[in-house]
Amino acid sequence: MQLVINHITKSFGETEVLHGVSFTVESGRAMGFLGRNGAGKSTTIRCLMDVFRPDSGNFLLDGRPFMPRSLKIGYLPEERGMYQKNEVLAQLVYFAMLRGASRGDATASASRWIDFFGLGDYKRKKLETLSKGNQQKIQIAQSFLNEPDILILDEPFSGLDPVNAQIFQNAIRGFVKEGRLVIFSSHQMSYVEEVCDDVTLIHKGDILLSGNLDQIKLEEGRDKLFLSVLSGDAAWEKALAGAFPALEITPGDDGLILGTRGRVSQGDLLGWLKEKHLPLRRFGLYEPSLNDIFIKKAGD
Repeated sequence: MQLVINHITKSFGETEVLHGVSFTVESGRAMGFLGRNGAGKSTTIRCLMDVFRPDSGNFLLDGRPFMPRSLKIGYLPEERGMYQKNEVLAQLVYFAMLRGASRGDATASASRWIDFFGLGDYKRKKLETLSKGNQQKIQIAQSFLNEPDILILDEPFSGLDPVNAQIFQNAIRGFVKEGRLVIFSSHQMSYVEEVCDDVTLIHKGDILLSGNLDQIKLEEGRDKLFLSVLSGDAAWEKALAGAFPALEITPGDDGLILGTRGRVSQGDLLGWLKEKHLPLRRFGLYEPSLNDIFIKKAGD
């Protein structure tokens, strides 16, 4: 499957919050939809799910209009809204049956995901008695019911500790391996980097980049080296800048990012470093993290 988000605009009053949002999501690949708070992630997802009507643009699934009510979609909205006074298993069965499952199939699906998230002891407990993290897992389990073909998840990592975040990632990897279409929004870069094949970055209602994560990293790291020494002072950095005026030198995480602009060779730099007898910790090609890219593109 291929989901195309095509030039979506949306305004509230006189404020336009989405400015022609366009990107593509492929089945069998996890898409991370990234952005700061207020960037337009949730508004885009609500338009996709027909909670909001976009002012212009459209959504296409394999070339046809995307109609969420006629598809097997697992949806996790930003606003969590389950029944606090109801038992966990009973309400998951209820939600599964609302989507067309028989009671037997609904019970099997609900039980499977409750057990997957390690919450078997809470099946007969009221939701309000669970911790915030466990309630979040039940919310996620709700979106996984009945084996959806498409998963659309808004900030699924919210409220999850690292252990439960890993459990969630394993579930997403399973869906992707089975060829499902997966898109989720987040501002937690490390989790996205671990599980996503593709990323789309939205900032103030505009798409800044979209595509294969590895290719984006390669492009962002082009003509750049990373240099870190075990010991030294600021004098050697000044000497480096003086010896290679064409270098763009930027502080990085525990080292320097050297933009060569294609005019300074790695061999020349290594020769200079050896001549200065600097104790190297690391010297080589620079591969930016997703967080580095995010800050560069949306850090204003």
